Amino acid sequence: MSDQEFTSSYQVVMPRLGLTMVDGKIIEWYKKDGDWVEKGEALFSIENEKATLDIESPASGKLEIQVQPDIVVPILTLVGLIHSKEQSSSHHATPADVKAGSGYEVEKQAGGVETEKVTRVGDQVPMSPRARKIAQAAGLDVSQIEGSGVRGMIVTADLPEKDAVKATPVARKVASETGVDLGAVSGSGPRGMVRKEDVVRRQQAAPASTGSSAPQPLSGLRKVIAERLGKSWSERPQANLTTEVDASLFVKARVSINLELAKQDVKISYNTLLIKLVAETLREFPALNVSLLPEGLLQHTEINIGLAVDTERGLMVPVVRNASNKDFVTIQRELDAAVSRTLNGNASWEDLTGGTFSITNLGAFDIDTFNPIINPPECAILAIGRIHAKPVVVDGQIVIREMMALSISFDHRLVDGAPAARFLQRIKQFVEQPFLWSLWN
Repeated sequence: MSDQEFTSSYQVVMPRLGLTMVDGKIIEWYKKDGDWVEKGEALFSIENEKATLDIESPASGKLEIQVQPDIVVPILTLVGLIHSKEQSSSHHATPADVKAGSGYEVEKQAGGVETEKVTRVGDQVPMSPRARKIAQAAGLDVSQIEGSGVRGMIVTADLPEKDAVKATPVARKVASETGVDLGAVSGSGPRGMVRKEDVVRRQQAAPASTGSSAPQPLSGLRKVIAERLGKSWSERPQANLTTEVDASLFVKARVSINLELAKQDVKISYNTLLIKLVAETLREFPALNVSLLPEGLLQHTEINIGLAVDTERGLMVPVVRNASNKDFVTIQRELDAAVSRTLNGNASWEDLTGGTFSITNLGAFDIDTFNPIINPPECAILAIGRIHAKPVVVDGQIVIREMMALSISFDHRLVDGAPAARFLQRIKQFVEQPFLWSLWN
């Protein structure tokens, strides 16, 4: 089917998939530019807040990619066009859904069929945003280019191919033989053309091999983790508080609970107990159940606790929603299911987003104390150390107790040290005095 037979263009935008989501990044397009896609077919995957989700095509048609993978864009930004024979439908993303300034206009053809062209105020040549960006960067004169898109719109396929690097044939041969990247060579010839001497000079200046393997690019999720935690560390003044807790009665309480729940074939973990304890504490201290968004401070009405989980792909944080309103058994069952899906790579967007506070537990690795990095855009994160027997002084006597360290990292912009200390102190009380659990509604 030729481009002239297309009757409309469907906009594909970066979706908003969570309350705190302000931008997203395409990890992979499942189709190439110019490929035919079917309505409902997985079109691309996005990754944000440590979750990956496939986005379906809103229509059948020819794909024109506007945003390449690994580029972070705001929500509702145009990422692709689907040139289709279909008329508008419920899956059609309207121009009102697209971020202002995207350059979209809706026009009516004869017969009332909607079509969309891409243009910008003051521009005389209709072009897709991606084609315009490439043309402007390359300094191309597009006035003589005949567009093959809808209603003569110039798309990327219409732009003339150009050599990314200007170099003489001899320079190219030498670069090929010596393994020099021409893109990294500064040309001394006319208009920056790379000559043989430039390649030789670059090759001689290259550092000697250290015997190490070549650096490998970060995986999609590893990139997300690196970017998010790097941003968290650089943007948030993180403060840390640590306390030691006598977990002797906490350990006994878990044993007693599991003896009773054995009839239901349920076994409560320490993480489940701590999720419930933290959720109840957040009810008393809502100042730590907040997020800082570009629009301002957001006080969460739900208490959604995330638990950091080590997976083959990297650190991920499945979430137990409304944990303060659930009992131990419900939390355990939901946590088991979410963690299982996360470890198997089948976690849904719902599993991994929406957290308002996180817990990370390294006790299984014999770690006593550590200072975790806040999971943005949350306000704080609680670190759990191992539970182990050690001698302590109680009422002037040296006794053996099951001790555990608790550490909290918090965003000092949003909460001061004293409220954070009282929050940590309350968790300590709940751990050391399980009879206080009877106060929960």
